[in-house]
Amino acid sequence: MPTLQIDKNFLNWAIQDGDNPVSQCALGCDAQSAETWKTKMATLRRETVQKPTIFIGMGTCGLGAGSHFTLAEIKKYLSEKGIDADIVEVGCIGLCVMEPLVDVQLPGRTRLMFQTVTKDKVTALLDAVFAGEVPKDIVMGQFRTTGLQPWDGVKFQDEHPFFGPQTRWVLKNCGVIDPAQLEEYLASGGYQGLRKILGADGKPAWDPMEVCLEVEKSGLRGRGGGGFPTGVKWKFARNNKDTHRYLVCNADEGDPGAFMDRAVIEGDPHRLLEGMAIAAYAIGAGKAYIYIRAEYPLAIARLEQAIADAKANNLLGEKILGSDFSLEMVIKKGAGAFVCGEETALIHSIEGKRGMPRPRPPFPAVSGLFGHPTIINNVETLANVPSLIKNGADWFASVGTAGSKGTKVFALSGKVSRTGLVEVAMGTTLREVVFSIGGGIARGKAYKAVQIGGPSGGCIPESHLDIEIDYESLKTVGAMMGSGGLVVMDEDNCMVDVAKFFMDFIQRESCGKCIPCREGTRRMLETLNRITRGRRHETGKQTLERFQSVVYLEHLAEVIRDTSLCGLGQTAPNPVLSTLRWFRHEYEAHVYDRICPAKACVDMIQYQITEKCTGCTLCARKCPADAIVGTAKNTHHIITDKCISCGACADSCRFHAIEKV
Repeated sequence: MPTLQIDKNFLNWAIQDGDNPVSQCALGCDAQSAETWKTKMATLRRETVQKPTIFIGMGTCGLGAGSHFTLAEIKKYLSEKGIDADIVEVGCIGLCVMEPLVDVQLPGRTRLMFQTVTKDKVTALLDAVFAGEVPKDIVMGQFRTTGLQPWDGVKFQDEHPFFGPQTRWVLKNCGVIDPAQLEEYLASGGYQGLRKILGADGKPAWDPMEVCLEVEKSGLRGRGGGGFPTGVKWKFARNNKDTHRYLVCNADEGDPGAFMDRAVIEGDPHRLLEGMAIAAYAIGAGKAYIYIRAEYPLAIARLEQAIADAKANNLLGEKILGSDFSLEMVIKKGAGAFVCGEETALIHSIEGKRGMPRPRPPFPAVSGLFGHPTIINNVETLANVPSLIKNGADWFASVGTAGSKGTKVFALSGKVSRTGLVEVAMGTTLREVVFSIGGGIARGKAYKAVQIGGPSGGCIPESHLDIEIDYESLKTVGAMMGSGGLVVMDEDNCMVDVAKFFMDFIQRESCGKCIPCREGTRRMLETLNRITRGRRHETGKQTLERFQSVVYLEHLAEVIRDTSLCGLGQTAPNPVLSTLRWFRHEYEAHVYDRICPAKACVDMIQYQITEKCTGCTLCARKCPADAIVGTAKNTHHIITDKCISCGACADSCRFHAIEKV
């Protein structure tokens, strides 16, 4: 693939903090070159543009919303109008629900962001902006840029309720820079952290153990779910007598509703590579793997390009930046097995074996990939490292709570008005994430719960919405941080059905190696299926089993949690335990009253025909079970014992005379 070769003097100048006159003097560059490079940096940061520039979100979420059609229409418009403009394809800025997102920046003016710019809106939008007008119905805000003229009557982006409360460190460049352009990452401060630890003239400025200690001092904890102190973990490997060490980035993002890793890689791949290079230097690894699921083709393409560009400019490969440190970077594609997110199963997969966990100890930091010390961190953990090293441990630790420092990225999805990717300071309340950033529950429905931490996490009810988001607080309510999936549920969600969904996922994804997880999750799923079925065709024995099911679930959950081999099995009962803890009344309604309060469990739904019925007979003709009786022009009735709860009658009724009970 073609690579970008950057002028070596400019590269060195940029990563030594090129806006700092001291760095310029240290490099011995002349004043004219320094001014030229400063101008180039300003251009790369879009502090000024020489001609109209149009940015379009081309991440996976944007493409799913049709941004490729929008892009084609923009190119067609510019060609037909004869307008000379730059088009920049950026990643996801986070507000996925408003895709396709298009930004426009004119010379001397600030950058404008517009939402839901589908193909049919392109012409009207560009006509207005090029005429100096702003379509107020789709504008989201303007970027703050010193020295540029702001647009009258348009709020700034950081005043938008979605972006305002966020603290964007990991997501700083996502949706802002072109992820395929190394120079743009350099202009945003990229690779300055790596240069800081490697020093200049081949002499490392920091001892590797100093890097470990700085990360430990910062309070950075693993963002993959466990929350283990990152610096401490690195020290385990660094202190190992075996000098053949590996670094692995776990990008095997398998939680339903989670897409943080994908978006970070698609929008800012060099941030991950820089973080990995720093981590590899700290632990003494000469080879690093990025384990990423093959279902992320765009993220993989971004990584391949970024690795090639980094190698071409001596930011990866042999003797990086003139130092004695060398690093080989390898992409390993996973087949999409959820269990391979567990570190020992991931190691087996890289080694070419079946992805199955093994007992620990020994931990991977002692004996991991190919039997050598191995550090495994997820994407977000490593993406935090460049800014941490560049700005210092104290800077990083200044944000967050006593035990949880920095920020956390969440994939906000479900029954919330503004779905997308958000990054907030540790200690932010769940209420602020859901109602301030997310805009509250969609369609005016009532909040019921948030599922946090994926299949291994738990549900948090309304009574705990003001809980602070950090590792310890979430455990007190039966949940966990997890990798960052955050699914919002409203009054129409049945919590028993939610538990059944996650248990079905876990049961299918179990590797089957240990009996508690393989068989225990199967029995839990069978029990949940039994209590969400109606009373039709139920035997006396099955009725007794139904009455005993709640106690049985609790007992079985404890056995699975205490005896499973790996983290997947040990946390598998969490969705059931947390819903039982906070929504036990819904389980009891299913078991004893044989009803689903949320009217979500199809087999338990009953229908009745109201007085609105005109006797048109359409419902009777549509019923596949012949469960509706009545004569023309007279109110019809449903025979409950024959009704199969398919809902065909309600769907066909033009008078809304059939309702769920």
